[in-house]
Amino acid sequence: MQLESQLSDRAVFVTGADGFVGSHLVDRLVNYGADVHVFVRATSSGELNNIRHHSDDVTVHRGDLRDKHSVSEALRALKGRSDSLIFHLAAQAHVGESWDRPYETVDTNVNGTLNLLQSIVDLDLDIAKFDTAGTSEEYGNVKAEMADNHEFDEEGRVLLSERSPVNPTSVYATSKLAADFLTMNYHDAYGLPTVTTRMFNNYGPRQNPRYITGTIITQALERDIVELGNLTPKRDLCYVSDGVRGHLHVALEGNAGQQYVYGYGENLSMREWTEMILDVGTEHGYWETPEIVQDDDRFRPGDSDVEELLVGYEKLNEETGWEPQVSWREGIRRTIEWYAENSDSWYGRVDWR
Repeated sequence: MQLESQLSDRAVFVTGADGFVGSHLVDRLVNYGADVHVFVRATSSGELNNIRHHSDDVTVHRGDLRDKHSVSEALRALKGRSDSLIFHLAAQAHVGESWDRPYETVDTNVNGTLNLLQSIVDLDLDIAKFDTAGTSEEYGNVKAEMADNHEFDEEGRVLLSERSPVNPTSVYATSKLAADFLTMNYHDAYGLPTVTTRMFNNYGPRQNPRYITGTIITQALERDIVELGNLTPKRDLCYVSDGVRGHLHVALEGNAGQQYVYGYGENLSMREWTEMILDVGTEHGYWETPEIVQDDDRFRPGDSDVEELLVGYEKLNEETGWEPQVSWREGIRRTIEWYAENSDSWYGRVDWR
């Protein structure tokens, strides 16, 4: 069944709706005619940034995930609605900042998830699916003593799936793993129809410029050098529209109590990713090829960096037919175009000045 026909007039609640992935999910839900409820952090200005163009199309609930009362009051909108969907995308999602703000990271990502799940139980909501967005960072590096429990492809690369051991190496990754387990605890204890999804390194328009793709593009647009941290780790990068489709397929067609992982299905080093971005930008006339500079000050603390991430998304593909549709070079082109045309959205947020 087409996604659109399953979402028309359906109540859908999205946390982190004004964020990077959340805003793209809201775009899709509004286009499909869903009854969209968005939960965004209350601020003094009350401004929406990424979904302002949908202000007349969504119901906005302002609060804070860390405040159980505001979470319960927002979810009360689903009372009496059957078959509703909840997408939990809100999080402190930056690995580096999780070391600078460890308490806020744990409070938001762990207690925030707990507040949502417990509120659903307290309100006795009738929901069809609750999707907690996890992260590929939860896998971390392969421990020698656990190597026999991992799968490897024909080239000897570790292939990460729903069956792979986890080994979080940052405050962020540990907090997200805890959120995943809480999500499954509430399925086992209360029968909530929960699922967890681990996306592998989404990128695209509207992403915070402090993430790798944004920091490469914004530096290249503004100067002749691109200063980066460790360029040897390998990542599996998935364009945001494919990531959003993954969430929708899991919520509508996935099985409760299950985990689903997905990404592009191929990886490359951060140096190779940087070179590809700079090549695409040069090809389309956005810059002359800048120099790549590795800066030790931009490395992750100690041994906390994850060496290699590569997804095997067979489970999601077999159950729902999902597969990535946007190539790396096309996704990069779209992303550069957005940053080039929307400097007001990121100029004051970069960390390289």
